[in-house]
Amino acid sequence: MAIASAAVALVLLLAMAAAVAPETPAAPIGLPGCATTCGNVSVPYPFGIGSPRCYWPGLNLTCDATGDPEAPRLLLGDGTLRVAEISLRNATVRVVRAGSIIDGARVTTDRNVSFGGGFVSHGYMLSNGNELVLSGCNLVATLVEDLGIGPGRSGIVSGCASFCSFRNKKVESVGQATGKFCSGMGCCQAPINYHSSPSGIRLRWLDAGNHSEALTFLPAYVFVAEEGWFDRRPLADELLSVNRTPSKAALEVPLVLLWGVKQGLPPLPSLPANTTTACSGDAGRMLCKSEKSVCAAGNLGYTCQCQDGYGGNPYLAHGCQDINECEQPQDHGCFGECINTIGGYKCQCPRGTHGNYTIRDGCVKSTATGISIGIGVGSAAGFMLLVLAGIFVAQRFRHKRQIMLRQKFFKQNRGQLLQTLVSPRADIAERMIIPVDELAKATNNFDKARELGGGGHGTVYKGILSDLHVVAIKKSKITVQKEIDEFINEVAILSQINHRNVVNLLGCCLETEVPLLVYEFISNGTLYDHLHVEGPKSLPWLTRLRVATETASALAYLHSSVSIPIIHRDIKSSNILLDDTMTSKVSDFGASRYIPIDKTGLTTMVQGTIGYLDPMYFYTGRLTEKSDVYSFGVILVELLTRKKPFSYFFCDGDGLVAHFVKLLAEQNLVQILDPQVIEEGGKEVQEVSLLAASCVKLNAEDRPTMREVEHTLEGLLVSKKYVKTNVVVEKIEGSIHPVRAHATEEGSPRNLPRAGSLFRVMNCSLKNEGQSMEEWSRRYSMEEEILMSARYPR
Repeated sequence: MAIASAAVALVLLLAMAAAVAPETPAAPIGLPGCATTCGNVSVPYPFGIGSPRCYWPGLNLTCDATGDPEAPRLLLGDGTLRVAEISLRNATVRVVRAGSIIDGARVTTDRNVSFGGGFVSHGYMLSNGNELVLSGCNLVATLVEDLGIGPGRSGIVSGCASFCSFRNKKVESVGQATGKFCSGMGCCQAPINYHSSPSGIRLRWLDAGNHSEALTFLPAYVFVAEEGWFDRRPLADELLSVNRTPSKAALEVPLVLLWGVKQGLPPLPSLPANTTTACSGDAGRMLCKSEKSVCAAGNLGYTCQCQDGYGGNPYLAHGCQDINECEQPQDHGCFGECINTIGGYKCQCPRGTHGNYTIRDGCVKSTATGISIGIGVGSAAGFMLLVLAGIFVAQRFRHKRQIMLRQKFFKQNRGQLLQTLVSPRADIAERMIIPVDELAKATNNFDKARELGGGGHGTVYKGILSDLHVVAIKKSKITVQKEIDEFINEVAILSQINHRNVVNLLGCCLETEVPLLVYEFISNGTLYDHLHVEGPKSLPWLTRLRVATETASALAYLHSSVSIPIIHRDIKSSNILLDDTMTSKVSDFGASRYIPIDKTGLTTMVQGTIGYLDPMYFYTGRLTEKSDVYSFGVILVELLTRKKPFSYFFCDGDGLVAHFVKLLAEQNLVQILDPQVIEEGGKEVQEVSLLAASCVKLNAEDRPTMREVEHTLEGLLVSKKYVKTNVVVEKIEGSIHPVRAHATEEGSPRNLPRAGSLFRVMNCSLKNEGQSMEEWSRRYSMEEEILMSARYPR
């Protein structure tokens, strides 16, 4: 029962939501910037006031405010006719002509009544919705029009005669049974059976002689009025009152005129009255702008109409809009339940009734209402159960499909190989393979707000695992199967690396199309962030020296301490992370490659960052351990100068490394060193500069190994009495002795040695290698000029 009630409530809510439609804004009736009203009369386009762009040629109107500015009059043509209403659907204009048309004092045989110059010159026609009305005794009135076949030739549009009985001094309205007020005694009414362009009304006596008695008995009036207007007004009683003269000034007679558009378009062929045909294509496109409009051609010109079910202005773009027939359903023959549709409506008997909904009270209650309600409730409940069952089945299917897809990706990404590689250590196998649901939950479904950054090999997200452990999750961009195979092998190797200066790989996920790597989260940014900050001060020199030593130790470990040597291939300051204690962590092994023990290198596609890239590797494609040595040498130059290798260029075209070597050869290194290094450094600055120069030699064989670089930097730290973990490391007589932290550091001059001593040491080193400083600097500049042509990193 509860399910059935819920189903009925849901059906009712859906029905109410369908019945409530948002209100659409009112469609415009005129062109932008054009007046669309005069007084209380709307002026829809193609009619208009003022500027010629506001109306179609020939349909201009005048808004006259000379009489009463607060109640201006909308005039047609020369002002004889006042416009009361314009209908676009019927193509009619309802006008009013003020004053009586004619009285007995001016009864002649001429065409003594005019419809105004505006009526004739603008091509309007008198609609057959008007009638001719005559009041008076023994008179004949005819509505005439020019036939255009010669002078004085005219045709009769309509006419009637009015008679009086002078013995009975009373006029009775004997025509009320026929629906008309007049039947010929005292007044008469004559219909106008076709559209016409009358030139006037002719009024004459039925007989010759003295007509003073007739004029005295009942004054004569004649006019054309909208059909039915005379019957509904008390004016008829006043006109037919014997010996009573109505107020001629108060008499305002309405007329209905037809109109059409003909100027500005090709001339129309002559058509019979009351006949319309389809427009030509050009005429329809020029005039009817709404996509829901149709065009017709008649004897007055072209007209546009909105399609059935639509209303508005067909002469404007998007002017025809859907009509809600259900606002007045009975006007459209619907006496049941009305449902509005686009361009129409639907009508049906309300629920629980049946019958003919097109007539009043045609829908009657059904005898089996209770059964119908029961069937409806049961059907709704069954439908709801069917929908719920469908949703459940779809969710199960989607869940099963996701499982199959994850298994496919796991197999495609060599997950079984990874399990085999790490299976000897069950704890590693359990830790390394992480489900994708865990990582999606940790990163809020990889929300962009969780992005930490990215490079050429993937995007890094910050995540929080279910055990509240903060991690960095790298979403790789690798999609080629060959690359994925190598990626899995690298994961297996990196999972066995345990070095304090290498970012710890916690695990990976292979259930997605592109594998995911999970690293420990390092919160203090990169060496690049700390080194290239605004202001004169950056990392202290001791911190820079320690970071360089720890980075060298990590690279030496990768090159010589693991079972299979690993070349990082993308060493740069932005890939060296710093934790809260400013301990360095080498990261981003997306470009790394391992080298079998029996080989010294491998040939591979060149990959790395411009400015840090080994020139020998760039030219030959031969990747060796010395490629990392070169990149590390660039980092040493970056630490010494605090300048960006990939974007720092000098006026002579040299890059940072080439300029550094050049100044070293010219004994003028002080120009490029960071002032903070000059201020805080000691003699070890000289040795670090020489070490950097040896690391960036063009010939890879002339570069030291990372183990040699590590030992050199560690020796500099010992001589600097570097304080770490509450212990002072001090070199005494060739041996290393730990001393408690309260030992004082001996003061030493912080000034940089003269450039001359640097030159002598460097020149001595170069002579031992059999080449001059000038030759080495020249060769390096040529190579660097080619390499530095790309000024931005990948």
